[in-house]
Amino acid sequence: MERHVLESLLAGDDEASVIALATLRSGATYWVADRAQPAGQHARVFKRRLQRMRMHGLEPLGLKRAVQLIREHGQPVRAGFIDAADRTWTTLLFLAEDGSALVACAGWPLPLVRKPPL
Repeated sequence: MERHVLESLLAGDDEASVIALATLRSGATYWVADRAQPAGQHARVFKRRLQRMRMHGLEPLGLKRAVQLIREHGQPVRAGFIDAADRTWTTLLFLAEDGSALVACAGWPLPLVRKPPL
């Protein structure tokens, strides 16, 4: 998927999409899957990842909403990532099967490991 096409899909006003677009425009690397996978499969995997992140004191931006949106979408989705050039932020994307629309977006700061308090 070409960068300008992905930028046009990130035109939403939710915080995760706004950050994703800004990150992409600032020179981030990105990847979008060529094939779609069942929405329910993604919803189960990322619901579990959300639970694990929360167990470690992390609250990813928009991941709970993304899991809900892809489950409601019900059709296969293509996953993708946008990684900030400075490696401080990553965005998870879910696109419609044909890549024509953004279904959901979530993000979190990197590194994903929190150091325990001293």
